[in-house]
Amino acid sequence: MMRSLFSGVSGLQNHQTRMDVIGNNISNINTTGFKRGRVNFQDMLYQQMSAAARPTEDVGGVNPKEVGLGMSIAAIDTIHTQGSLQTTGVGTDLAIQGNGFFVLRDGQNTYYTRAGDFNVDENGTFVNPANGMRVQGWMAREVDGVLTLDVSRDTEDLIIPVGGKASARATTAVDFACNLDKRTEAGGAWGTEINIYDSFGNPHTLRVEFTPLVDPVTGEPAPNTWTATVIVDPAAEAGVNTAVGLGAAAPLAGDGTTFTVTFSNLGTLVSVVDAAGNPSPEAGPVTMNVAFDVPNTAPDADGAVVRQEFALNLGAVGGLVNTITQYAASSSTKAFEQDGYTMGYLENFKIDTSGVITGVYTNGTTRTLGQLALASFANQNGLEHAGDTAFVASNNSGNANIGPCNSQGKGKIVSGALEMSNVDMSEQFVDMIVTQRGFQANTRTIQTADQLLQEVLQLKR
Repeated sequence: MMRSLFSGVSGLQNHQTRMDVIGNNISNINTTGFKRGRVNFQDMLYQQMSAAARPTEDVGGVNPKEVGLGMSIAAIDTIHTQGSLQTTGVGTDLAIQGNGFFVLRDGQNTYYTRAGDFNVDENGTFVNPANGMRVQGWMAREVDGVLTLDVSRDTEDLIIPVGGKASARATTAVDFACNLDKRTEAGGAWGTEINIYDSFGNPHTLRVEFTPLVDPVTGEPAPNTWTATVIVDPAAEAGVNTAVGLGAAAPLAGDGTTFTVTFSNLGTLVSVVDAAGNPSPEAGPVTMNVAFDVPNTAPDADGAVVRQEFALNLGAVGGLVNTITQYAASSSTKAFEQDGYTMGYLENFKIDTSGVITGVYTNGTTRTLGQLALASFANQNGLEHAGDTAFVASNNSGNANIGPCNSQGKGKIVSGALEMSNVDMSEQFVDMIVTQRGFQANTRTIQTADQLLQEVLQLKR
């Protein structure tokens, strides 16, 4: 008799626990990155009234007689299914499409979360502004003048240098690809200009002007041949001593400012000859070396004026893409760019699907700042809740496998979105009804057992 009472009590207690979990799920239905819980039941111990007996020659086998002593909670699981993504338009809001957790650090403690509502604090640290936990990743390091990301290092705080400077860069190469109109008559000319930069970030005007080469005997343009003149800062009051030449070394002053370009009857580049008569290679890329004096600079150790040098890339012999050509079409520049720039300040930053943080500067350049880290676990259901929609590793979760996005089974980053809770309201309401009925049924068990005990107590009357 008493066993039914205690069985009913276990049912009441454990259905109450299940109701607690359902209530927590529903209360967090709009919590970013929340993962719902699920309660599983199992039957408990059994009291054996008689053991099983094997068959004999006279009678068959007898099954055991056992009375259950109630039920218990088998597990309270965390269901790590993907939640829906909600677009926010905020660049620092991040969601994970696929597996993985963001890595956060609070002092020496490490936490893992799917909630990516991050921002930048006063010091430029990328943090969760709700609790100040710092987002972990890898900062870009400059190695031999090149920014690189080494994801084999331990993770560190991500710092966004808000208002930080990008140093000026001197122009080292100008890619020149244009078409020279075959129909241009003697005396005609076509030129183009672009800004280049010295080591201080000062702009200088580079002008290249093409004129058909005239045969001194006939006075007619020489077939498929043009003379190019290169001038830096043509409007400057004091000349900057422009010099152009072919060869591995940059030209010195006095090497001339012109070179001759020859095309084939198919309109493709054949050769280039500088003012000193040096020819370009018969095949492969063609590069002119250009140098000019940088104004307002202190002389070097030898007392010489500081010279700026850069490569003027004309394309490749016989090439069509990003190469200077000659066709019966209007002279134009299809690709004309240079790699120098002035100093700039960090204006904005963006995060791509690989978690790479790229800074956008006021001088029009971009620079890699760092990369977010993601963590994965052999058994993510073994993670322990730590509050603030975060988890910590446990003995059964396994160690965190930390690496970049889109690697080793980790998902990708979606910028400008947040992952919503994976709680299904209709499912929770159905579970609530089932739990309520289970609770009610167990109260009936206790009431009925109590009535039976009352009958026993009344036998003495």
